[in-house]
Amino acid sequence: MKRITFIAAAVGLVASASAQAQNGQTIVESQCIACHAVVKPEKPGLTHLWERKGPDLHYAGSKFNQAWLESWLQEPTRIRSAGEFYTKHIKATDAEDAVDETTLKPHLQLSAADAKAAAEYLMTLTAPDGLVQPDAYKGGKVNARMGAMFFNKLRGCGACHSAEPDAGAASGAELYTAAERLQPDYIYAYIKDPQAFDPGIWMPTLDLSEPDLQRLTGYIVQLNSKGATP
Repeated sequence: MKRITFIAAAVGLVASASAQAQNGQTIVESQCIACHAVVKPEKPGLTHLWERKGPDLHYAGSKFNQAWLESWLQEPTRIRSAGEFYTKHIKATDAEDAVDETTLKPHLQLSAADAKAAAEYLMTLTAPDGLVQPDAYKGGKVNARMGAMFFNKLRGCGACHSAEPDAGAASGAELYTAAERLQPDYIYAYIKDPQAFDPGIWMPTLDLSEPDLQRLTGYIVQLNSKGATP
């Protein structure tokens, strides 16, 4: 009798998980695909990059941390201060270009239950084999000062990405919360070959040596919400 009860409970859990995933897929396909691609585009390239309203999600499970996804979907904050495509949300001023807030719309906000279901489904959408290699990032400690110099001066990442709040860079995603939202192996893989993820993307392929790839990934992973490294 106990064995039958255990089997029934296990079947119930599987069925519940399956229903949750199915519900997450329904939520994503009904509320997210207007702005995000959950299936790899047939013709990825500059036209797709120009027209998309949000980042592609067809490899979300190889990119994001599930806990962050679930939390962010309930209280979304802007990752790119000038939106997905910088030039569409910028206005000229007497001093310098500024973000035109009137052109940016707030992200959809989900309930806790819907955010959990959507996050669980998104984590099933993974990159093709070989694109994000497990354990590619070795996790070495990076000196904060040297890492910042490498990030800002030697490789010019700070021209597009902010490593601390209110740093000014607007054309790329902020990176001071990257450790919370992104998997380290994804960060490593994207730095190594951004074109493999987004053909035509304006982020340059830096042709970094392996030690430099590890150093830059490590610096980004060590950043926190205050723009500091431990």
